Amino acid sequence: MDDEVFRALADPSRRRLLDLLNARNGQTLRELCAELDMARQSVSKHLAVLEEANLVTTVWRGREKLHHLNAEPINAIADRWIHQYDRRRVQLFADLKTALEAETTMSDNDFVYTTYIRTTPERLWQALTDPAFTEQYWKLRHETDWKVGSEMVWQHEGGVTISGADQVVVEHDPYSRLSYTWHHITPEFAKEFGIDDATYEKISREPLSTATFELEPVDNQVKLTVIHTGFEPGSTIRTMIQEGWPALLADLKSLLETSPATVS
Repeated sequence: MDDEVFRALADPSRRRLLDLLNARNGQTLRELCAELDMARQSVSKHLAVLEEANLVTTVWRGREKLHHLNAEPINAIADRWIHQYDRRRVQLFADLKTALEAETTMSDNDFVYTTYIRTTPERLWQALTDPAFTEQYWKLRHETDWKVGSEMVWQHEGGVTISGADQVVVEHDPYSRLSYTWHHITPEFAKEFGIDDATYEKISREPLSTATFELEPVDNQVKLTVIHTGFEPGSTIRTMIQEGWPALLADLKSLLETSPATVS
């Protein structure tokens, strides 16, 4: 996968496409073509290379195919072996990593992140829904029967319990798609996780968002795409989850790939 990432980044047109998505995420092919002096077919081919390298993730919204910049491959390169480079090269990668993770002005303010995990859909589904798994990498358990419309209680390791009438399961299609409303922000949660009063006042007024997990088998891996939606412009929670999701998914990937027998 690293070779594919470097090959994708080597072409200036593909870097330009990443710049466009960094400036405004969630664009259609037509919108991207309008910014580039090249044929639609050429843009499609470049996007296909970026998607193959996992630098771009696509999400269908009705009949429109939206393209989102994905920072996971850069994170992986940095985590696995960037330390082998000298300081100047490390800084170049750090700058690129920062650019890919920087908060952007999105058309709908969605957060989209894709990673590939060497596991099975059944195993990954268990890791997303079974408290025995979530307590290991997430330090919480979701208490619910996982039926659509059922309430979810978030039980955090520190003893903070979060619940609410609108905190529910939205979709439940085993081994394929899971969706639920993101948890309420309460004073207890803010205190437990060190959120200051000013920030709490902002986030407590924000509406609930929705987190969706899409699972797709790819050879001996599962392509996991997290789509977090429903944020208002300038959302503070949107900024917080942008930092939190990559770290959380890295822990999930590590658990499944390096300790497959940890949970039975």
